Amino acid sequence: MRMINFAKRNFKELIRDPLSLVFEIVLPLFLLFIFQQFDIPADNYKLENFTPSIILFGFSFITLFTATLVAKDRTSSFLIRLGTSPMKPSDYILGYILSLLPIVLIQNVLFFLVAVIMGLEFSVSIILTILVSMVISIFFISLGILIGSLVSEKGTGGLGSIVVQLVCFTSGMYFPKDSIGGVFEIICEILPFEACLNIIQGTLHNDFSNLTPADIVVFLIYFIAIILLSIIVFKKRMISDNK
Repeated sequence: MRMINFAKRNFKELIRDPLSLVFEIVLPLFLLFIFQQFDIPADNYKLENFTPSIILFGFSFITLFTATLVAKDRTSSFLIRLGTSPMKPSDYILGYILSLLPIVLIQNVLFFLVAVIMGLEFSVSIILTILVSMVISIFFISLGILIGSLVSEKGTGGLGSIVVQLVCFTSGMYFPKDSIGGVFEIICEILPFEACLNIIQGTLHNDFSNLTPADIVVFLIYFIAIILLSIIVFKKRMISDNK
């Protein structure tokens, strides 16, 4: 019950800043719209491929907003007061995750709604893709919690921007990794963002031919590691902040 109340409180904090929420949704929608007007011949920019890219791009901003919320809570007396409660660190993490999932759901529904209006064929795969994307969003939320636990509110902007850029350039959103090759291609394979995009695109297309076992392994390793790290680091920071 305490975790649910904590999640409700976090959700209220998030919607108190409607400008950030509008930016989180409007900027990806703008990119989705504007790139379709250019009629770029590359496969990356086809509506059925670029819509999943925009979903992933939106998740990078979810990381930034989560980090800011957690860092802000740490610098206030709020978490200090909660430190005397019987809640476990995992309860706090789940509370942050639950508060952001409704925003992720609204975001994804809007992205696909606009994409369908622009010409994307509606199918059951869209609903399944939204559900799969919700799972992937937990990784990005947990990453935001980890960043917010490590740095101050001022530092979240810089690290959050790095995540945004990594998503843009290593996921295959704008260009495939093999178009550059070399060290860049290796970096793309090590980081989880290309795997995330392949999972979302494969679900939407109902075609996982581009999804390799390595993609699944990389994503699961990052998914589990980031969640565990966010819990451990959050716990340590709560202890140190309460001293």
